[in-house]
Amino acid sequence: MGPPHVQEVPAVTTTPQAVRRASPRTRRPANPAAPDPSAGLLPQAEPVRLLDPDGTPLRPRDDYPEPPVETLREMYRRMVVGRRFDTQATALTKQGRLAVYPSARGQEACQVGGVLALRDSDWVFPTYRESMALTARGLDPVEVLTLLRGDWHCGYDPAVTRTAPQCTPLATQCVHAAGLAYGESYQGRDTVALTFIGDGATSEGDFHEGINFAAVFKAPVVFLVQNNKYAISVPLSRQTAAPSLAYKGVGYGVPSEQVDGNDPVAVLAVLNRAVAHARAGKGPYLVEAHTYRMEPHTNADDQTRYRDADEVEAWRDRDPIARLEAYLRARGVLDDAAVAAVAEEAEAYAATLRHRMDSQPTVDPLSLFDHVYAEPTPQLLEQRELVRAELAADRDQEGDA
Repeated sequence: MGPPHVQEVPAVTTTPQAVRRASPRTRRPANPAAPDPSAGLLPQAEPVRLLDPDGTPLRPRDDYPEPPVETLREMYRRMVVGRRFDTQATALTKQGRLAVYPSARGQEACQVGGVLALRDSDWVFPTYRESMALTARGLDPVEVLTLLRGDWHCGYDPAVTRTAPQCTPLATQCVHAAGLAYGESYQGRDTVALTFIGDGATSEGDFHEGINFAAVFKAPVVFLVQNNKYAISVPLSRQTAAPSLAYKGVGYGVPSEQVDGNDPVAVLAVLNRAVAHARAGKGPYLVEAHTYRMEPHTNADDQTRYRDADEVEAWRDRDPIARLEAYLRARGVLDDAAVAAVAEEAEAYAATLRHRMDSQPTVDPLSLFDHVYAEPTPQLLEQRELVRAELAADRDQEGDA
């Protein structure tokens, strides 16, 4: 008896394409009714812009209506005065009257737009670079500069001004803003907290913790990222591979937008929408403003080591003040007399600041040891006594002379 008959089965050649066609993922029927989880979260592919660099208006947009023209006139005034304050503060640093000063020149639209979009009852959480924003909010410029003179406190009363101390550590103010905003919301208030951050701060853990907390608890916070292209000397390309920093919001369920940060009209329009979103109880909003820092990181920075003059010069053609001035002139709401009046106001502001900064503050060297610990340690007491003895010896020598 011969072997049983075995029917041959034709060989099947499986191609990669066939595998892909047969994969359960691709065989699953599409559900066109399924909601897109990223809908309403992703920023637009290109930064929002309402004015060309020369001030020519682009087509109006329903999603970002132009702010009232009187508001734009006030924005122009605050930007001009703010820039003059900034250049004066830089000069005070060179004269030794300030220990350090981080200039915000070139970022005027973000600095002024950030505070102009808020109510007086809202809170601002600034970084060390927001001196211009704080003076634009109406804070005393000498009090704003107190911290930068080397004092141990911020100079102004945060509770009265509803402005947190300028934050030197990167991104820690994001957590503070989220916590305060949540507390205000919990108590039934419609307060919004706006926190300024730089592009470098988005690489810090506190940024991610703050925005995640705000998203989970729907805290009314606006995170305004001023992407000025450098974290001191580190370019943006060495920090992230994301298409833009605004895309970081979607990972936390936070709606985001990117805007031309040198277009004052667009900046204020986008921030108005972001603040309204937060105030309506819809949670946080992330705005990335594409701008540029025209001056060094601080007076201690040598910018020539990491960027060339041609790059800086190219950004001068995108000057936010010149852009807004050209637009308002074309609208017929700004003329030579008005421009001259604002310039005169800015000069008077700078002169008053110079005069008030002429007097050196009286400080007690022993206050260096105050508020270090609630209960001074033995080592701290010993150090304090050494300084006290040295000061006494100096006074004795001066008396003998």
